[in-house]
Amino acid sequence: MNKMKIPLKLLISLLATLLFSCFPSDFATWSSAACVSAQTKKVSPSGNREREIATRFAPVFYQALGDNKRADYITKFDFDDDWRGDNNWAHCDDRRFQTKAYVYYSAVETATHYFIHYAVFHARDYKGGERKGTIISELIREGAKRAGKYDPTGIAEESALAHENDMEGCLVVAVKNGNDPGRGRVIFVETLRHNTLSKYAAGETSEKDSRTFRTAEERPLLYVEPKGHGIEAFTGDKQTANKELIIYKVASQAGDPEKVATESVGYELAPLETTLWARARDGVNATYGETHDYGEITIKLQSGDKVSELKTQLRQIGIAFVGKVGGLNMARPPWGWFDRSNREETLGLWFFDPAATIKRDFRLEERFSTAYLHTPFWAAKNSSHH
Repeated sequence: MNKMKIPLKLLISLLATLLFSCFPSDFATWSSAACVSAQTKKVSPSGNREREIATRFAPVFYQALGDNKRADYITKFDFDDDWRGDNNWAHCDDRRFQTKAYVYYSAVETATHYFIHYAVFHARDYKGGERKGTIISELIREGAKRAGKYDPTGIAEESALAHENDMEGCLVVAVKNGNDPGRGRVIFVETLRHNTLSKYAAGETSEKDSRTFRTAEERPLLYVEPKGHGIEAFTGDKQTANKELIIYKVASQAGDPEKVATESVGYELAPLETTLWARARDGVNATYGETHDYGEITIKLQSGDKVSELKTQLRQIGIAFVGKVGGLNMARPPWGWFDRSNREETLGLWFFDPAATIKRDFRLEERFSTAYLHTPFWAAKNSSHH
């Protein structure tokens, strides 16, 4: 039987055609998984829009460093290449795992404003000391468990000091000027600091509890404390006195603070939708140790001049990361954040309906729209219009 002989030049040409049909034109970004990634991880137009908005207003984080720098580096939950929550404390000290800089985000918009959540993860909260803090936290945890029937609010258990995993963050609100995020202006910021939400407004506000904040090119300047990682507006002097700092700024690629010579490190944005939320929908798993039944959540949607209600059924959603060192399952994603001074508020409202939350918090006028232009990712399934 005669075998077909393919000329070498033709064979090379066919292989090249196959490769370049799969890989992007920027061949320098090629990796062994690029072909699969390009075919299976396409970003939707709405996803591109959300990233554009989040990138435009991404904060500058002034991260103070404590006794354990690696525990103060901003990174991602799976910095150790797995989604387990109960090994992050130990892996924080393991230099085989790089603590590259990532910040999680989600973004929505109304006819008048942009609303962007940013969530900052650390592998440890070690306030009170890594050893002393964990011992005290475990004692508090045990005491709260024994006296739980006398503390229905759960506040005693929330007072735990050190714990595995840590996530705090902020909500940034920018007023629109047309449809280009580049022309927007940040006017409100709310930050989370140990179950307390701080309110900040640009210029004068009628809300007596709010304070002002600083920006650089419409990026809020925020301070992240060492050890406990609470976030507040950056003011300078008192916050940074006698402290070593890393300044995290948004970038196209995640920087490694252990491999840069300057105090500035670039952080990459990671969408909550395909990372922490995707795992949360599975309920209790290696990432989440507790769930919450949110029931039915109602928000407003706008299409043209028409405003309708969107009702979404969210049942058992992961709400607390698995953590066994110090306080048990203490760190939470943004949909689990709350303000201890306002515990009667429906859990999750701050994340699921930021427009209504900001309108209430700053007592804004009716022209401040609370109807979203697109369905948020968390409401993409199990929703109905009314």
